[in-house]
Amino acid sequence: MRINRTAAAAAVLAMAGAFLAAGPAQAAGSAPKGDGAKAICKRLPKTQERIDKALTRLNGDATVEGSVARLQQRVDNAHKEGHAEIEKYLNDRLTFRRSLLPTLQTRKADLASVADWCAKNAPAAGK
Repeated sequence: MRINRTAAAAAVLAMAGAFLAAGPAQAAGSAPKGDGAKAICKRLPKTQERIDKALTRLNGDATVEGSVARLQQRVDNAHKEGHAEIEKYLNDRLTFRRSLLPTLQTRKADLASVADWCAKNAPAAGK
């Protein structure tokens, strides 16, 4: 019984060493072969839909969950109640959420030009 445990432990260590040694070699040898245009064009409609949905949510009024206005209302409520720690936490979230708007608007504009490119070049149109 003792021999089997020793042999099993040695085998596990040998396999672990082989996986560790092979990991960096595989990662270094797997450089991208293209720019991924086909995949980007294929996913474009869903990506545009997701960005539009996020922008609609962020620009919503105080009744829309996830909107900037709703989080601003929560910050104001925390301020009125005198909950300084909650106000600071929510205000930090509000700052981040506001920073998402220009990023998403830029991505939306970028995707519009990508859509034009995909329509002209059609790397994934019928595939």
